[in-house]
Amino acid sequence: MNSATLQARSNLNIEEFFSLVEAEGDVTYELIKGQAVRKMSPKFFHYRLTKALLNLLELWCQQRGEVAIEWAIRLTQQDRDWVPVPDLLYISYERFPADWMQDDACPVAPELVIEIISPGQTFGQLVSKARDYLDAGVLRVWIVDSKARSITVFYPDSAPQTYRGGTPLTDSILEGLEITVEQVFQLARIPDEGSLF
Repeated sequence: MNSATLQARSNLNIEEFFSLVEAEGDVTYELIKGQAVRKMSPKFFHYRLTKALLNLLELWCQQRGEVAIEWAIRLTQQDRDWVPVPDLLYISYERFPADWMQDDACPVAPELVIEIISPGQTFGQLVSKARDYLDAGVLRVWIVDSKARSITVFYPDSAPQTYRGGTPLTDSILEGLEITVEQVFQLARIPDEGSLF
């Protein structure tokens, strides 16, 4: 099945979705409201930010849980199957068994999901997605904006908070993690001005 035919299919359930996208190979899709939606291919700054965040989170989370890049998650959105593929996620071994060895999507909502704004995406679109993640049981959502050089943190029970520069980004659910937005951007070697997104 070619990608246009796959994306034209509607009312897919989760089993149909996984069966169909498996045949597509390296193309990444998300299941949204019964449709397979192709995920945007990342560009250079996106890749560098992903790598920087992965390195910082992996340093912190040793023996605590898993940090993963583009690992699909089995969730629900308005009582329908939903399979988002966040840029990064962190899930603790309290929610997810350390000895789990299935080649499958993440079976439970992680503590943290990170989405990096890609070309063609808006902050507003990701705000809506952040709310869907929180409604599905994710505890924190970070939206990383390379143009604004910011990370906005979304919480299930309070207003979002935007971090910039050298202000420490700390959180009770990520005990011991203390990073700054400037640290992330410096590690990613993203220039101060002229982001190409």
